[in-house]
Amino acid sequence: MTEKLLLYGGAIQQAGAVRQKAEQRGTASDFMEMERERGISISSTVMNFDYNDLRINILDTPGHQDFSEDTYRALAASDNAVMLLDAAKGLEPQTRKLFEVTRLRMLPLFTFVNKMDRPALSPFEIMDQIEQEFNLETHPVVWPIGDGDRFKGVLDRLENVVHLYSKAEKRGSKSDVVQVPLEDKETLKDLIDDDELYDKLIEDAEILDELLNPLDMERVLSADQSPLFFGSAMTNFGVQLFLDKFSNMGTKPVGREIQETATGDEEEEANMIDPNHEEFSGFIFKTQANLDPKHRDRLAYVRIVSGQYNKGMKVSHSRSKPGKKFQLSQAQALFGSSRDSIETAYPGDVIGINNPGNFAIGDTLYTGNNRISFPGIPSFSPEKFAYIRNPNPSTFKAFRKGIDQLLDEGAVQALRQRNDDGGGPLLLAAVGQLQFEVVQARLQNEYGVDSQLEPIGYTMARWADGGWEAVDKADADGKLFGIMIVQDRWKRPVLLFRNDWKAENVAQEEEYLKLVPWASPPSEE
Repeated sequence: MTEKLLLYGGAIQQAGAVRQKAEQRGTASDFMEMERERGISISSTVMNFDYNDLRINILDTPGHQDFSEDTYRALAASDNAVMLLDAAKGLEPQTRKLFEVTRLRMLPLFTFVNKMDRPALSPFEIMDQIEQEFNLETHPVVWPIGDGDRFKGVLDRLENVVHLYSKAEKRGSKSDVVQVPLEDKETLKDLIDDDELYDKLIEDAEILDELLNPLDMERVLSADQSPLFFGSAMTNFGVQLFLDKFSNMGTKPVGREIQETATGDEEEEANMIDPNHEEFSGFIFKTQANLDPKHRDRLAYVRIVSGQYNKGMKVSHSRSKPGKKFQLSQAQALFGSSRDSIETAYPGDVIGINNPGNFAIGDTLYTGNNRISFPGIPSFSPEKFAYIRNPNPSTFKAFRKGIDQLLDEGAVQALRQRNDDGGGPLLLAAVGQLQFEVVQARLQNEYGVDSQLEPIGYTMARWADGGWEAVDKADADGKLFGIMIVQDRWKRPVLLFRNDWKAENVAQEEEYLKLVPWASPPSEE
């Protein structure tokens, strides 16, 4: 789907697919070797293009639930979200997990039902699934005409115009479309050339007009109603229509709440930074090592909130000491793994800056005298745990470098025994098993080192915000029997549990532990 948006946005000439076929190009968004091998997205990527006098930035996120944490980070930098559903499968388990992640941000949500060129569920059934399971009302902006081999096109319900498609001559190219007003029934019936589909289209159009609530943009922007679209990205049916509607309906860059200011006489700076605020501000939502393996580079992805980036500008850093400045000598516009140097950038843009190791996910960069910090991006509670070891001592230096850089990216989390400053065994923690496999594959491909994993039988982590004193008290009272006590990278106490029941029981009976299912970002460097 991302590739087809880029195609119609003019950013590429021919769209590819993650699982490549003979005549298809590789995707721009999935560029890692493991992504190409497995046919899945494992890391969020940034792409942008200009369309209808707008700059559209796409943050393409993984669709697998094991990488939902990466999706959440991308959503932190987004103003809108697009939920992609399989027309034949409807709501899948990973869709449910990722919807919960999206709900945390309360972004306007646009729903695109894909693969209508294959046998599909009834569109009414898909609407019912979304409303019943997500408690989210949908409003079909476009409506499909048939499915599978009989998929003819869609009805634009806002304009009452039918878009009939024919397959592109060259795979991955734009499809041809004929537009016919719904009221021109004679022409429409001839072009559809299927009496059953034509009759159903007319009937469905009447039912939808009579029974559905109207499209309410206020409710859309408050995430209470989702505009619903149907189409086929593979055959390019309905993609440009979606892009046109999204360009008109999506929200533009909005202000962001801040956590604190050292000074601040201006009322609006008390809790919100507006895009029109004259000082530059932005936050880091992703870091990436080895985007160019030949140069072993490290990038930080910055979402600009206010002001303007200018090449060579100096910024303050939310976790650094007051007065310390960092010069952003070069910023890059990102397009998958490709990069172009830029001189300026504006609110809503995502830029890549060199990361010498000072910048972490959730950090704020800003100019001006007022010290500000946007809310950090928490880490999810892991459910898989395994010790990782380097079987070859001669590659220890490369192993350590790879692990440190992957941890900085948030590929997994790291835990150690209490008071272990780095000499003891390293315990990796992940939301899903695939995260471990990605770490091992990247260690091998990017750093040339092998690794061994040793899983342990815990299924849940809870951070003890009450601190080590509270943990010591609970341990001395015998309340933590069977619970593993470890520390995270910032030496904060973490308790590992084998089941939900034990975690809930300890949280209720030992409230002073202040157990929470996420890791707050560090507040100081």
